[in-house]
Amino acid sequence: MLSRHRFLCSALALAATGVLSVPAFAADNWPSKSIRLVVPYPPGGSSDIIARSIGQVISQELKQTVIIENKPGANGNLGAEFVSRAAPDGYTWLLADLGALAISPSVYTKLSFDPSKDLRGAAMLAYSPHMLVVHPGVKANNLKELVELSKQQDLNFAVTATGSAPHLAGVELARLTGAKWVYVPYKGGVQSVQDTVAGQTQVLMNGMLATYPHVQSGKLKLLGISKETRMPLIADVPTLAEQGAKGFASGTWQGVVLPAKTPEAIVQRVNKALVSAIRSPDVRARLTVQGAELVTMTPAETDKFFNAERARWRTVVQTSNLQLD
Repeated sequence: MLSRHRFLCSALALAATGVLSVPAFAADNWPSKSIRLVVPYPPGGSSDIIARSIGQVISQELKQTVIIENKPGANGNLGAEFVSRAAPDGYTWLLADLGALAISPSVYTKLSFDPSKDLRGAAMLAYSPHMLVVHPGVKANNLKELVELSKQQDLNFAVTATGSAPHLAGVELARLTGAKWVYVPYKGGVQSVQDTVAGQTQVLMNGMLATYPHVQSGKLKLLGISKETRMPLIADVPTLAEQGAKGFASGTWQGVVLPAKTPEAIVQRVNKALVSAIRSPDVRARLTVQGAELVTMTPAETDKFFNAERARWRTVVQTSNLQLD
């Protein structure tokens, strides 16, 4: 009875100072129920592809069911807000890209959560460079020809969402090259790809994971990749920087974050499970052949990375004068 009394007194003292976010025994027994992995975008995009690739492996690793739940809306902000307000007990994760975590704080004037305060990094998983593609009927075979064509006729540039990383990448590319196009916003990457394949939009910049299969099938024409160096998988495809967009690089980074007050012990276990899953042979083979580069980080490194990306994209947002409510 004495030891139990001391435990309760210690727990109450920690709770009073805000140090203890969940009972100590909850962290010790974690996980004891299913885990919800929230993807803040529609099915079929880069984040969704990665979530469904690692879900089963994580389930086996933690011996608990992993439920993939798509919560699209507001460029990923609805799903991110949902996770930021979830109980910090390690059972609700967010698998997202740069949009909601690094770009939204600069784009949205009335964002209902603060990614830097309400969420904490668990792990970085993968990087998928943006591909600049066009409908096969577009009479341009490289960036220079596309820029010239954009000045002669109207070109619709499909973007996954207003204020998304592909949107701002298009804005920055236009600034660097003088290209002119009309941005057509969608509610996710899948529809933007489908409409470009159908010819309803002519130009698209999107993550390689979700776009490369359509290049391989001939449904989209690839003009360049937004990476500092060429990719071995497509070594004959020049970077956009090589084609005149000096210093240009962008892409879709996927990572997992948790509610801010999730105990450190649980965060570290989540990180271990995620790194193990993304490095497993089957997942590695499946993702790398589609163009994803596996990039793992510790929780601290993940937070540091996202904070650096917020600062970088803040400059792009300010240059573009893009602001949303």
